Formats: sequence, structure tokens, C-alpha cells
Amino acid sequence: MWHPSAGIDGRGHLSEGRWLLIGNSRWHWAEGELGCLRTWSAPAGVGQLEGLVAWAAVGQVSASAPLPLERRLHLKDVPLLEQPGWLGVDRALVGWRAWCLASGPVLVADGGTALSLTLVTSEGRFGGGRLLAGAALQLRALAAETAGLPALDPPLDLPPELWPHSTPDAMAAGVLRGLAAALAAAGREAQTSCPGCSFWLTGGDGPLLKPLLQQLLVSAMPLQLAPDLALEALAALRPGPDR
Repeated sequence: MWHPSAGIDGRGHLSEGRWLLIGNSRWHWAEGELGCLRTWSAPAGVGQLEGLVAWAAVGQVSASAPLPLERRLHLKDVPLLEQPGWLGVDRALVGWRAWCLASGPVLVADGGTALSLTLVTSEGRFGGGRLLAGAALQLRALAAETAGLPALDPPLDLPPELWPHSTPDAMAAGVLRGLAAALAAAGREAQTSCPGCSFWLTGGDGPLLKPLLQQLLVSAMPLQLAPDLALEALAALRPGPDR
């Protein structure tokens, strides 16, 4: 159901600009201006459209949501070179934004429902990528497809023990450490393909994965945590009307 005036951030006011990225399971919002964006996430369909400058969608868009079609940003609007037509607009946004900030080749890991890896070359060209199930999706699959494993509700915490004794902690540790190991391997391979490549973490799982990834990455590969790359890219590509 669409909620046109839900107070999802508790502030009770609107600023001069607002941007929206519709994800697979959540809607991600930003308001303000590039450089000092205020961001938050909400259930699908919850938010205020007043002041909406631009929006993009990865997940399903409800027909009941009165989103202005003329303000939708599509894949073709993202200036990432040599991007294939099947690429998700979220991956194009985060890859292009990280490349702009790094001024060089980047590998971007976007930890959402799916965890995507997007490689961008030093020239700003799409260099390929990988996809795997994100932490919450892996945990849901474990609970759904086994007889004895519980359902865990995000947000997760990384258990302090390397070898947990409880089943929930064992699930969380296995999933998060497994994802970090996969990302570290991808980082090493990206350095071989694109020397000088930096690693960028974004999305909801980014803060959890960063400390694990720091332990596993080679010291020569810079690691940046930038949770709001996609929303920053929207604001950079479609600034407010007075900019």
C-alpha cells in the first residue's frame, strides 16, 4: 500500500531535494544536497513524493505509487561506458560514482538483497562483475530449506567468537565470513586485472563486512566504505532544480 505522507525519518520536514532508489526489498531515500545528504531506508511504498527530484528502480514498482515517470532515471542515463543493456541501474550508479570519486579503477561491492560486484576500469568502462546472495537472503534460504535452522531477523551482528557455540551465531558467522572471503578473493583478482584498483563497499551489509574484509585484503588495495553511493550518484546526475 502506498503511504503518501508517512513520517519515516521522524524529522517532519522536507528539504529542497529528494531522491529515491527502489530496491528489491526496501526503498532508499536521500534528501538535502550532494555532499551533505541525509539518507534512510523504509518499507516499500513508504515515503513522501513532494520534492522528489529523481528516482530509479531495481525492484518492482507498484502501480498504485504515483511516481513521476518523467523523473525516472534509467540505465542509459548513467554515463558508465560500455555497460550492457541487462545491467541493473543500481550497479551502474554505484560503479560510476565510485569511479568518479576514486579517479581510477574500482571494484564496488553492493551488499543488499543480492551482493553484486562491479568492476570499472581506469577509463570508466564496465569491466564485468559477479553476483551472489546477500547475507539476509542466505540466512532465509538456510531457514527455509533445512529442518533445524532458525529464521534470523536482520540486522545481524558479527559474533565475537571465531567458532560460535550457538546455532544462530554459527549461521551469522558462517554467512558473513563467507561473504568477506569471497569479496577478498575478488579484490585480489581485480588487482591483477586492473592494477591500482581500489575496493568500495556500499549497501546495507557494507559496515558489517568492512572489518572482516580489512583483515583479508592485501594491504596495497585501498578499501572505502561508502554506504550511499547509489543515492549520491542520483543526486550527482539529477541535482536539484536550482543547481
